[in-house]
Amino acid sequence: MPFSEQPSRPSAFSHLSHLECSREGTRHDADVVQGTSPVGAPLLARYDLERVAATVTPAEIAGRAPDLWRYHEVLPVRDPAHVVTLGEGMTPLLPMPTAGARMGVPRLLMKDEGLVPTGAFKARGAAVGVSRAKELGVRGVAMPTNGNAGAAWAAYAARAGLGALVAMPVDAPEITRRECVVAGAELFLVDGLIGDAGRLVQAAVADRPGYQETSTLKEPYRIEGKKTMGYEIAEQLGWRFPDVLLYPTGGGVGIIAIHKAMRELQELGWVAGELPRLVAVQSSGCAPIVDAFERGARESVAPADPRTVAFGITVPKALGDFLVLDAVYETGGTAIAIDDAELLAAEHTLAREEGTWICPEGAACFAAVGRLRESGWLRGDEEVVVLNTGSGLIYPDTVTADVPTLAKDGVIPAPATGGPR
Repeated sequence: MPFSEQPSRPSAFSHLSHLECSREGTRHDADVVQGTSPVGAPLLARYDLERVAATVTPAEIAGRAPDLWRYHEVLPVRDPAHVVTLGEGMTPLLPMPTAGARMGVPRLLMKDEGLVPTGAFKARGAAVGVSRAKELGVRGVAMPTNGNAGAAWAAYAARAGLGALVAMPVDAPEITRRECVVAGAELFLVDGLIGDAGRLVQAAVADRPGYQETSTLKEPYRIEGKKTMGYEIAEQLGWRFPDVLLYPTGGGVGIIAIHKAMRELQELGWVAGELPRLVAVQSSGCAPIVDAFERGARESVAPADPRTVAFGITVPKALGDFLVLDAVYETGGTAIAIDDAELLAAEHTLAREEGTWICPEGAACFAAVGRLRESGWLRGDEEVVVLNTGSGLIYPDTVTADVPTLAKDGVIPAPATGGPR
């Protein structure tokens, strides 16, 4: 019978059913290596959620290991023997009382992805994407990257025994180059943007049998790893949703994934109530999603000269831009752009107020909270979750340390202001 009429395959570990074209809704085989759909749209993994709900409960999940694989029934790896892990997942959901009080949003929380392996949320997508690639017999993965994703996929490919080919713009953070090199990836720098790197990778994969192109949303399973952020937030809040969630948006996989997770949670019956209002945060130097939202459009247009210090969100034209915009529109959310000076100031302020050095992409979201409160879009009584997608340690150049040097027989001067605040 045609594939579309075939039943989902039973599995104790995963209840993956099929892949679905995000534009046309057509059904595709999940048990062969897939890229995009025939119309060039991302493929989304679908599960037998009725079977999931019948075989596992939130209470059972609570007793499992504190990593993202606790949600394995709604992840695509069929055999636990193929799981490739470095302990990723279950990052803290931290109250931000001082920052929240300053901005008039006292119920402000931060999901801190800077604590996962390789220092950024990209490890989630790499863990699941590499695990599924290994299960399907892929020999190597190849991708363009703005830095963090390449570092993560290189590390997980090394752990899985797979090859890794990475191309990144010359302006990508230096530390991410080193992460790729130390993990044994083939790394090439490209004198251009991530789209230019993508074209080179696509051409290279054609001449590498057994390699899979794992560019953003050009394979179906990176999004599945990242959706576990949504599952974790709901679980950490006692199986409920926050009112508002802000996400730094470049390729858009994270915000698409969280939206997907929360719709799955509703269908499973594990969480009731409305979805959180989703806010896509970009840099004013590269804000195609914001521009499209302000026009009421369903797709974005690449800016002419995209540039920002928040390198992870320097994505001029995302393959899944329509999915990002759909998520924002559907939830009554918004999109907002923050300039580099403002997001860098927010990065420094948050470190002083809360003791946490976050990445510039996450800092853009904290700056956005302040702006949205000032404009009245946030009333101030909402429970607001900000996604910090990486550690500030990956971006050392965003902080200078011009401090005095004392002679060994010198004296530390008294504080000018009388001591700590």
